[in-house]
Amino acid sequence: MALKTFKPTSAGIRHAVLIDRSELKKGRPYLPLTEKLQANAGRNNQGRITTRHQGGKEKNLYRKIDFKRENFGIEGTVESIEYDPNRTAFIALIVFINGERRYILAPDGLKAGNKVMSGEKAPIKIGNSLMLKDIPQGTEVHAVEMFPGKGAMIARSAGTTIQVMGGDKGYIQLKMPSGEFRLVRETCYATIGTVSNTDNKNVKLGKAGRRRRKGVRPGVRGVAMSTKHPHGGGQGKGGRHGTGGPKKDMWGNRIGVRTRKLRNTNNKFIIKRRQEKNKFKSYKTVI
Repeated sequence: MALKTFKPTSAGIRHAVLIDRSELKKGRPYLPLTEKLQANAGRNNQGRITTRHQGGKEKNLYRKIDFKRENFGIEGTVESIEYDPNRTAFIALIVFINGERRYILAPDGLKAGNKVMSGEKAPIKIGNSLMLKDIPQGTEVHAVEMFPGKGAMIARSAGTTIQVMGGDKGYIQLKMPSGEFRLVRETCYATIGTVSNTDNKNVKLGKAGRRRRKGVRPGVRGVAMSTKHPHGGGQGKGGRHGTGGPKKDMWGNRIGVRTRKLRNTNNKFIIKRRQEKNKFKSYKTVI
């Protein structure tokens, strides 16, 4: 999808850059595949705020996405490409030859009328879901499973893609969008192609009102506050004095420190971390 700009007739649209959704289906979604989405305003099951500056968003129906692609060997036709307010990527409504309908993440280039399939017999084509062992080396995929049968867990946001680097001994080496190299079992499923809405990263909302409708409330910088805040009380224009030491959040935790647990059981499947630019070891030495 292309981006669209506006004539600067008001301050709210002067710098706005939005996604042109003229090619998407207009109207309500397929209701049998929707459910009510309960707003939580950043609160957990105990009612305590765990994510600050959230609340007051528009009501949206949640679209049930088929992340497992379990209709193996059954061909489906793309009925429509739709907008999903709950995610950055577009979604595709698939109608199978048995009459069943399901939503999937729409890869870039998929259009209404195209055929999709999942399973071992599916050809290497955009929108098809196959095991990693059946996908050629160098192919770009998305919606990849980390555990067989659990459903897609990685590369699901707009414009993301993972490159299949080949493998051996039951594992496939993947190059993640962050630059990390990781091993995944060869029986995990992945979908061919790149996630749709690649221009999402270039969107500029233009005004605070559009952000509020997404449920994001204002957040004030600590350095703009009084001395009651650890960052506040600075003299001069704006109080831009910093903290006088390492960057920390309002709770005193240092920013930029790695928080991944050293004893995480998945560490053995990471061949190269994204921070390691020059270090690389073969995946054969890990298994």
